[in-house]
Amino acid sequence: MATMQKLRAYQGPALFSYGFRPFFLFGAIYAGAMVPLWLAVFAGHVSLPSAFTPRDWHVHEMLFGYVAAVIAGFLLTAVPNWTGRLPIQGTRLAILFAAWVAGRLAVTFSAFIGWPIALAIDAAFLTLLAAAAAREIIAGRKWNNLTVVGVISLLAVTNVAFHIEALLAGVAEYSTRIGIGLVVTLVCVIGGRIVPSFTRNWLARRGPGRLPVPFNRFDAVAMVVGVCAMIVWIAAPSGRFTAAALGIAGLLHVVRLARWAGERTVSDRLVLILHVAYAFVPAGFLLAALAALDLVAPSAGLHAWTGGAIGSMTIAVMTRATLGHTGQALSASVATQLVYASVVIAALARVCAALEPAHSAPLLTVAGVAWAGAFLGFALVYAPLLCRARKF
Repeated sequence: MATMQKLRAYQGPALFSYGFRPFFLFGAIYAGAMVPLWLAVFAGHVSLPSAFTPRDWHVHEMLFGYVAAVIAGFLLTAVPNWTGRLPIQGTRLAILFAAWVAGRLAVTFSAFIGWPIALAIDAAFLTLLAAAAAREIIAGRKWNNLTVVGVISLLAVTNVAFHIEALLAGVAEYSTRIGIGLVVTLVCVIGGRIVPSFTRNWLARRGPGRLPVPFNRFDAVAMVVGVCAMIVWIAAPSGRFTAAALGIAGLLHVVRLARWAGERTVSDRLVLILHVAYAFVPAGFLLAALAALDLVAPSAGLHAWTGGAIGSMTIAVMTRATLGHTGQALSASVATQLVYASVVIAALARVCAALEPAHSAPLLTVAGVAWAGAFLGFALVYAPLLCRARKF
């Protein structure tokens, strides 16, 4: 029986027919609800029953909660395309999703259940995800895609390290930087594939004009320099050498982005958002370089990477993948464009809050409201597609 016939034969809940469905929907709901809760905690209005400090809870749940969910949705959807095998669905997918939910509850209520139990429950999800993806890729003999599994495995190890460092040191500084570095590297790798590819496909139908430059040695150099700069930053976030490494990486990624003809995509928001999202990658490098010289607050670069590059790119990928895999036209509706505008506004407001401490309170409010609007808006608009079976 062909793969498409097997997909048609699936009789379980539509939500668990493909990996992107539960993880995109509930990951977005979690991201949209978590930031307003964090702002309430930050303001002292709410206290959490977590063994983590409020700052570490916020960082952990962004990196290993929301981002991990989107990575799972993307990976479980991409692997069948790479291997030609049936996607993980039904009971196996429900078990993976349950492991993610259990991790979120365990971390949030870790003060009650104890950090060892919380660590064991939380660590299960990324471990199971890496094992499931590796099994499918090996069975499909697509060995080159095991690199992505390697990055997921490193993220799983970093998650464990985060728990241990937070317990022993009080604040998970190194694990935070490692986690951000790994996810930004994923954005650079995956973004380097999809941004020029989708841009070229769209521009090819628009007539003559500049097209994205295909991946070549320059992209490889930009990637290697970026990874090396991240390693230096993880080890020592301050100092002239760190600033130089980050600055060079930022400039290389500015050039990399400029080679993808983004200025020609203004009329297609579904493609444009990919370029806008990637623009936060070099912005993060350059702001982190300034922070290494004590010229700006470190959180400016951190939030350019997290709220900007990661937040915008995940929204871009979720909308496009959902439309494509549910048989919809690849075009951004007005509601989708509002979601895009909200996540970009949230990122810019959060970066500006770090750059302008005197106005941080209203800017943080704007960032929180816009972030919640973006992700809860995505959930509201796309829930019908994610919960309804595709008509073949």
